[in-house]
Amino acid sequence: MDRIDLDILRELQKDGRLSNQELAQRIGLSASPCMRRVRQLEQDGVIQGYRAVVDPEAVGRGFEVLVSIEVRRDRETVEAFEAALQDIPDVIEAYRLFGSPGCLLRIAVADLAAYERLWIERLTALDGVTEVNSQIIMKRIKEPRGLPVDRGAPKS
Repeated sequence: MDRIDLDILRELQKDGRLSNQELAQRIGLSASPCMRRVRQLEQDGVIQGYRAVVDPEAVGRGFEVLVSIEVRRDRETVEAFEAALQDIPDVIEAYRLFGSPGCLLRIAVADLAAYERLWIERLTALDGVTEVNSQIIMKRIKEPRGLPVDRGAPKS
């Protein structure tokens, strides 16, 4: 990736709905080469998709919780646990971690009562779960804004 590719990534992370014409103008290319570069970044898997950023309150999911979970550490249990998480729409992010805790989840629900139901009916009921700890998010201090693409990018 060169400077132009990084500029494309930076601009599309700011606004994924930019027209090709507007993107080309912002990065100083004509439309055709800009489109070729964007398509190549998509084909190479550098650009993995485009999404709308939705206000959690607007869709009734303004109550967010970070949940650390310990799961028995054998392959079968971990694989079953990770597969089960795919079927819980309230879990909006999930990470397997080194050390303890073994798993970190980000959950978005309507309110404390909805989280309590999820905790009792789904999280603690998953096979292999030995501990569930919850941290209620008081305030989001920094929104996700995309990845920094200035430093650490491979040079071509």
